[in-house]
Amino acid sequence: MIKCRSHLLAAVGGLGVLVACTGSGEAPQEGSGYGLGRPATEAQVKAWDIDVSPTGEGLPPGRGTVEEGGKVFAAKCASCHGPTGVEGPADRLVGGRGTLATAKPIKTVGSYWPYSTTLYDYIHRAMPYNTPQSLKPDEVYAVVAWILHRNGIIPEDAVMDATTLPGVQMPNRRGFLPDSRPDVKGE
Repeated sequence: MIKCRSHLLAAVGGLGVLVACTGSGEAPQEGSGYGLGRPATEAQVKAWDIDVSPTGEGLPPGRGTVEEGGKVFAAKCASCHGPTGVEGPADRLVGGRGTLATAKPIKTVGSYWPYSTTLYDYIHRAMPYNTPQSLKPDEVYAVVAWILHRNGIIPEDAVMDATTLPGVQMPNRRGFLPDSRPDVKGE
């Protein structure tokens, strides 16, 4: 009992210190702050605003072909995903079609991902693993084209850009339940 009481007193005392540091105990008003930091500039916000939506909103200018993507993949991706996107040691990217309803599903870009545009988004933001955001838009479009082609989703002569990529229909596009939240736009 005494041990619990001392913990309770310490917690209440800590809360009192927190309230004392903030002044009145109310949240600071806009602009009053604590004298820390500064508002982000438009350029800083733009540098962080790099997401791409499933509809393709946010895709940058640029283009890439399957052939170019093979070269970029070999140079910057194969050490983790293998020369054909199957060997690893990182996640497998190719194959797995028709396995999702089996006892051992293989989740790859070609079998699981519902949107081609999220492939661009993920590669651009997070890859290569050791140097994320180092690929130029043309390189990302090219790697996306190569991965989609390796999965049999687009032909070898396809060119991926901000217009063509959102039009790619992924094999598992209808494999997810619709999002019924009112703040989420449907198709």
